Amino acid sequence: MRFEGSSRRNRLFATLGLASVVSVGMWLVGAINNHSLNYWYLNLNLFLAWLPIIFAGWLILSLRQRPWLSWRPLLLTVLWLGFLPNSFYLVTDFIHLQDVIRVNPLYYSIMFETFVVNGLLIGFLSLYLVHVQLLRRTSARAAASLIGLTLLICSFAVYLGRDLRLTSFDLVANPVSVLFSATDPFVRPASHIAAFTLTLAVFVFIGTFYFVAWQLLRNFHRPHEAQG
Repeated sequence: MRFEGSSRRNRLFATLGLASVVSVGMWLVGAINNHSLNYWYLNLNLFLAWLPIIFAGWLILSLRQRPWLSWRPLLLTVLWLGFLPNSFYLVTDFIHLQDVIRVNPLYYSIMFETFVVNGLLIGFLSLYLVHVQLLRRTSARAAASLIGLTLLICSFAVYLGRDLRLTSFDLVANPVSVLFSATDPFVRPASHIAAFTLTLAVFVFIGTFYFVAWQLLRNFHRPHEAQG
C-alpha cells in the first residue's frame, strides 16, 4: 500500500486535521471564558504550518509526471521549503505562556502544547514525504544530508522569525531585508551569538525528534519499496 496516496494517506491527513480542530476548539473555549481574543496568532501559525504539507502533496503528484528539476516541481519545492519553518516555529510560542499566568495557566499550558505538537507532527510528516521522494532518486546518505540541511535552514529561519520577526511572506515582499538579516550573523558573528545558540538548539530539538519519527515510520513502511 502506498503511503503518499490512497485512503491510508487520506485517513492520516484527516486525523491530523481533527487534531488541529481540537487545538482551535481549545483556543475558542479559552477565548469565550476569558472574554478575549488573545493568542489568536496560534491559529494563524497552525494554518501556516499546514501549508508545507499541502505543497509536499502537490510536489509528489507533480513528480509522478515530471523530473524534479523541471520548473513545476522546483517551484513547489521552493514553496515547501519556504513555509516549512512555520511548522517548527510553533515550538517557540511557549514564550507567550508568561502572558497567561493571571488566568488559568494550566489550561493554557495544555492548549499551547496541542498547537506545538500539531505543528511538529505536520512538519515531520511533510519532511518525511519529501525524504521518501529523495530516497527514490538518490542514495540514503545524500537524502539524509539534504534533510539535515533542510532542518538546519528551518532552525535558522525560526531564529529569523522569533527574534527578528520575519515571516515566509517577507521572502517575496521584502527579500532584501531577509537577505541582509540572514547574512549579517555570518558577517558579524560576535554580535549574533544568540542567533547561533537558538539555531543550534532548535536544530538539535527538531533533528532528534525527526530521527525518532523516521525510525518509527520505517517500522511500518519502507520508503524505498513504495511506488511513486
